[in-house]
Formats: sequence, structure tokens, C-alpha cells
Amino acid sequence: MVEKNKGFQIFAHVLMVFLSLCCLAPFFLLIMSSVTAEDALIANGYSFFPAEFSVEAYRYILTDSTSILSAYGLSFLVTIVGTICNLALTTLYAYPLSRKELPGRQAFAFFLFFTMLFSGGLVPSYIMWTRTFHISNTIFALLIPNLLMGAFNVIMMRTYFTSNIPDAVIEAARIDGANEFRILRSVVFPMAMPIIATLVVLVGLAYWNDWTNGLYYINDDHYYTVQVFLMNIQRQMEAMKASAQAGAAATTADLPSNAVRMAVTVLCIFPVLVVYASLQKYFVKGIAIGAVKG
Repeated sequence: MVEKNKGFQIFAHVLMVFLSLCCLAPFFLLIMSSVTAEDALIANGYSFFPAEFSVEAYRYILTDSTSILSAYGLSFLVTIVGTICNLALTTLYAYPLSRKELPGRQAFAFFLFFTMLFSGGLVPSYIMWTRTFHISNTIFALLIPNLLMGAFNVIMMRTYFTSNIPDAVIEAARIDGANEFRILRSVVFPMAMPIIATLVVLVGLAYWNDWTNGLYYINDDHYYTVQVFLMNIQRQMEAMKASAQAGAAATTADLPSNAVRMAVTVLCIFPVLVVYASLQKYFVKGIAIGAVKG
């Protein structure tokens, strides 16, 4: 029996290592492609072991280092502020919906579900945000439209509150004299760390990866996030390549267009990987605390 268990453990470890390598392989290929010379990419395609190394793609992107650092800073600011505001609004909507004694609970729930089924559409939303609220070329254009609050997140949090936080715990806190905000802060939050950690990841990624708000509402390059900034670099490079092919400056024909695409992707996802690796233990700790039954 011991030998069988040992054999199974070895097989399980080998399988997990293989699956982990399969997950890491695309990232490794992406990084290697971004440091491959353009001629080698055209001749040999994407490879884990480039025939010729080159950092020309990163040199091209980092030509204006001040602008890209500013874009990174703005992206971090928007992601942090937007995630905090989203979680605050989501919690303040989801917690009352989870309490059965809330007056008009069904009406509020219907209003929430209704927004998932119908929306005003892109053109009315654009007109509303630009002509009524005048958020064009402001940081609010990167924070509010489409991202500040989501019905799906509210439903996830409400379901967690209803399923995992016993009514007896809430009643005990009320008997001890705690008001609703004290209950939410001291009782509900510590028990809801798993769902909070989950929404932090989902909402944070949504803000970091968002480029549509910048495309629709931002014309001032001072408000370009890293996604919009890098997308504009790629567009400029493609325009220069098209001009070169049409007989313009011959030097532009050697621009690393394929490598730049890979480098742009690396620069977009690298901060996410670093932050997740740095905060992983806090996510695990939050889940462990949330799983403790008092």
C-alpha cells in the first residue's frame, strides 16, 4: 500500500510539473519573441531559442521613456483608485441586498438584474458622459464608464454574504450594540475576505487592461494609460511600415513590427505578474482567515 501511494505521489508531482511548464511556456515564448531580431522572426517564426537576439523592439518603445513612465503611473493610479471605489460601492449595494429585512429588497434586486439585461448602448452612453457629465480628457473618464460598478460583482458578493455569513452572527453583533456599519466593518469584512480577494483580482485586471475608455473619451496624451500609449506606438509603427512599403524612407522598412507586438504584450502583463507574485501570500492569508469558523 505504501509503495502504491508513493508511486501515485511521484506520478502526481510529475504531472503537476508538466502542467505548470505548459502554463509557463506561452509566457516564455512571448518574452523570447520580444527579444528576437525581426529578420529572424520573419525567417524562422516564433521560437523558444531565438537564432538572433535583439532588444530593438524595447529600444523603439522606450524612445520616449518619460511618456511611458507617466502612462504606467497613471495606469497604477487608475487601477488602485478604481478597484477601491468599485469594491466600496459593490459592498454597500450587496450587503443590504443580502439582508432579508431590507424594505424594498426585491425592487432593488430587480433594478440590479434589469441593468444586466438592457443597456443604453454605446452612442447614448458616449453622449451622456461627454455632453452631460463632461468627463472627456479627465481622469474620471478612465474610472467611471463601464468599470466603476458591475451587476455581476454585486450578485457574486451578495450570494457569498447570503450563503457564508450566518444570520446568528449578525444578530449576536446587534445584541452587543453594533450598528450596521460596525457589523459590516468588524464582522462581515473579515469573514468575506475570499470574495473580496477574488473581486480585487477581477476588478484590478479589468482596470489595468482597459483601453476602450481611453479610446472613446481621451484625446489628451497626458491622460494616456499604458494600454492606450502602447497601442498608439504600435499604430504609429504600422503607419511607418506602410509608408516604407509605399516608397518612403527605406530605413523604416527594418522596424521590428512583429517583435514590437510581443514587447508591447510583455510590458502590459509584466506588472500584473510582479504584483500578483508579491501579493500572493496576502490573498492566501485572506482566504484562510475567511475560512475560519468562529
